[in-house]
Amino acid sequence: MPRERTAVRMPVLGSSVRRSASSPYPSRSGNALRRRILLGVLVLLALVLVTVSFRESSGGPLHRAQGAGATVLHPFQIAAERVARPFRDVYGYFAGLAHAKSQNARLKEEVQQLRSANVQAESALQDVVKLQAQLDYVEGPTFPKDYRAVNTRVISRPPSPYTQQVEIAAGSKQGISVHDPVVTADGLVGEVTSVFSRESLVTLLTDSTSSVSAVDLASQDAFGIVSTGQGRGSLVFGRVPKAKNINVGDKIITAGSRTGRYGSIYPRNLLIGTVTSVGNSETDIFKQIQVEPAVDFGSLDSLVVLVSTGPRPELP
Repeated sequence: MPRERTAVRMPVLGSSVRRSASSPYPSRSGNALRRRILLGVLVLLALVLVTVSFRESSGGPLHRAQGAGATVLHPFQIAAERVARPFRDVYGYFAGLAHAKSQNARLKEEVQQLRSANVQAESALQDVVKLQAQLDYVEGPTFPKDYRAVNTRVISRPPSPYTQQVEIAAGSKQGISVHDPVVTADGLVGEVTSVFSRESLVTLLTDSTSSVSAVDLASQDAFGIVSTGQGRGSLVFGRVPKAKNINVGDKIITAGSRTGRYGSIYPRNLLIGTVTSVGNSETDIFKQIQVEPAVDFGSLDSLVVLVSTGPRPELP
């Protein structure tokens, strides 16, 4: 007998299959609203707790709860402090190092400013001392008669050490003339050799062309001529006869001699220097006398030009 076949109903490809509807996602507006409501509730709860805490006594339940919470959290606070301390110390070290470097730079700048101010103050003090000595000399009893003082300063020095001249900030406008003597409170400097309206050139006593008639202050009868020596800045007291008595340490001053209408351009008693050595040679009729200048020619600053108030001597 033929087998009976059970008909199986197969799904047809392409037939539509119904799916369950997916649940919709919560909207953003709903989430935002819930967050705001939660935030408002928390704020309100915090206000209520703060109000109750202020109104209840120190033994109330909230205070006890705070104490219990603090007791429970205390070990965690200690642990957190120990963990954070090294980081805080490191931060403090580097912060302090940066501050120290900044402060060190500022202090160095202040020290430099103070040093500069100190140098200026010392220079000003030295100028005051020199000017005071110069004023004392002009107003003192040793200032030569028949002369007036023109106080001035050195404004330039020779570029070469072999040129013994300086330029001063005074000239014909101040009444200065050629051959006027130039001094400091210490002694004789030289003479004016060129004059302009507001400047003048002064040839120093140490120049090879300079010479001045002089006398030994101690003996008052040993006359000679002071001129430059072989060494730089040295002077020689020459043409002094061997018979004259001159000793080391004697002061040599300008003779200020006048012969008829001719005479020295320098007044008498200007200090030239101090005798440092006295020698005698069998073949020389004059003494060999070395003189240390009274003036430090390497640090000339403030000078006094002696302007004659009477008739000027004529040069031969």
